[in-house]
Amino acid sequence: MPLTWVRVEQFRCLERVELDLDPRCNFFIGPNASGKTSLLEAFYFLGRGRSFRTRRLDPLVRHGQKALTIVGRVSADGRETTLGVRADRNGTEIHVGGRAAQTAAELAEHFPPQVIEPEIHKLLEEGPGRRRRFLDWGVFHVEPGFLLGWQRYYRALKQRNAALKQQLPDQAVGAWDTELTETGEALAAQRLAYLKLLEEPVRRIGQRLLGLDIDIAYHPGWPEGRGLQGALTQDRERDRRYRATQHGPHRADVTVRVEGHAAKDRVSRGQQKLLAAGLTLAQLELQERDHPGRSALLLDDPAAELDRESLARLMSCVRDLQSQLLVTSLGAEIPGLPPGGRMFHVEQGRIERD
Repeated sequence: MPLTWVRVEQFRCLERVELDLDPRCNFFIGPNASGKTSLLEAFYFLGRGRSFRTRRLDPLVRHGQKALTIVGRVSADGRETTLGVRADRNGTEIHVGGRAAQTAAELAEHFPPQVIEPEIHKLLEEGPGRRRRFLDWGVFHVEPGFLLGWQRYYRALKQRNAALKQQLPDQAVGAWDTELTETGEALAAQRLAYLKLLEEPVRRIGQRLLGLDIDIAYHPGWPEGRGLQGALTQDRERDRRYRATQHGPHRADVTVRVEGHAAKDRVSRGQQKLLAAGLTLAQLELQERDHPGRSALLLDDPAAELDRESLARLMSCVRDLQSQLLVTSLGAEIPGLPPGGRMFHVEQGRIERD
């Protein structure tokens, strides 16, 4: 569902911004430190209930203020839905369609944004946590029961870890093994099925962006050849030493390979950015396959660290998407953007339409 209108208040350097947006393409230009990235961050917060730059809430609230507020309207099939978030140091309140929501997942059902920003290479460089979040976001959009199973797994994991930390007897620790195994193996199967869907667009987009063969592999978080139940039972003493469960989907990872080798060891920083962007575009393509026109791509300064040829290849792939585009740049010249749309100038936290 495209975002048609938004109001942002007390978010970083943005005191109060109200915008009518184009359902296809919106372009925000301005100098560094003018508020462009903060605006994209606010859009992202509206759809995900968190920032893509920090896990803390304090830095997001404008200096001297107590809370931030973001309200937006999304449109689909002639109907509009209002989304709202309010956040302060104590937490985040979420409203969807005028009622209080329990989780940020309800925001994402209406406005699921993806972001390509200058730090996207960290998807490949950093630890598996970032890749698990990337993977789970994709599964959430194709598996209706995924969120419930994910929540069940992490509740059981929390209880088992609590028993380990308290050094409770084996009976108390093992009491959670069945629930952890059932939900964990189901979660791993859903993730693997999703990666199978992702393989073709990743390979195709990887060829367009890099001219290289890209493939992805899933590691479920326990040794191959052993079921999760067996791994939990056989390594319980190890879990006791660490006082935490060492096997399960919470330890899973995704390996991205280029020409058969781990990508982070094979390609340059600029190529890593292109590759990580390609993973994001492939994921967006799957989102759009089931729900055309619902998603949004936030593209923050796409020219950063990319040469002209690489930028042109990236924007060629972006142009093929049916997602709403919200793009920032230092200048107005970015090759490959769809024609039309709306352009906004950003200066010291103020935004005016061209």
